[in-house]
Amino acid sequence: MTCPTHKRCHATYALAEEALIGAHVAYRYGKGSRPVGVYQCDECGQYHLTSQGEVNPRLQKMLEEGQIQKQKEASWWEEKFKRK
Repeated sequence: MTCPTHKRCHATYALAEEALIGAHVAYRYGKGSRPVGVYQCDECGQYHLTSQGEVNPRLQKMLEEGQIQKQKEASWWEEKFKRK
């Protein structure tokens, strides 16, 4: 499904939340320019990521506990070993 807003669609809140966390693992974001939450779109009914509003509680907890950083490091090592 495509959205008139041209944003990436996620069928459920849970899938969008996983995409949010995955984005934080995969990319280096500066303050203020990163997705922090999930919302249901009025246009398409699907879920999108947003960089505005409150930080998603699950993401916040993972950031505070260092889980995002650990997953980043694990991904880095995984990619390093794949290249050999």
